[in-house]
Amino acid sequence: MAKVAEIKTKENDLSVDAFIDSFDNEQKRDDIRTIIELMQNASGEQPKMWGAKMIGFGNKRYKSPASGREVDWFKIGFSPRKADFSLHLVLTLQKHEAQLKSLGKHKTGVGCLYINKLNDVDLKVLADLINVALKEK
Repeated sequence: MAKVAEIKTKENDLSVDAFIDSFDNEQKRDDIRTIIELMQNASGEQPKMWGAKMIGFGNKRYKSPASGREVDWFKIGFSPRKADFSLHLVLTLQKHEAQLKSLGKHKTGVGCLYINKLNDVDLKVLADLINVALKEK
């Protein structure tokens, strides 16, 4: 059995509300609350801070197929960064090209979806992608 890797970003007891309130921009705070609602509805989990700047839902032990290394992480989560939102859906985004085309303005990375603001995307499509991410796990 592989040893579970110790990572810096861990679930903690920091206040999600205090984190949201730390943003000066009202639209950013509203977008954060909307993403929380979408992820909470999909996962049935309460939002928790992971490190100082990420909000995650649920817990899962992931195993790297390449190295066998295991790590404890959230099922889904996001980070409201200065320039955009980084949604960590941990799904194979390439499999969902049709949905992504109808999502609206976004960028993708390995398992991440980057959105500048929620007004740029179709929230129903985003909710569907969040649900798919949970089912693929």
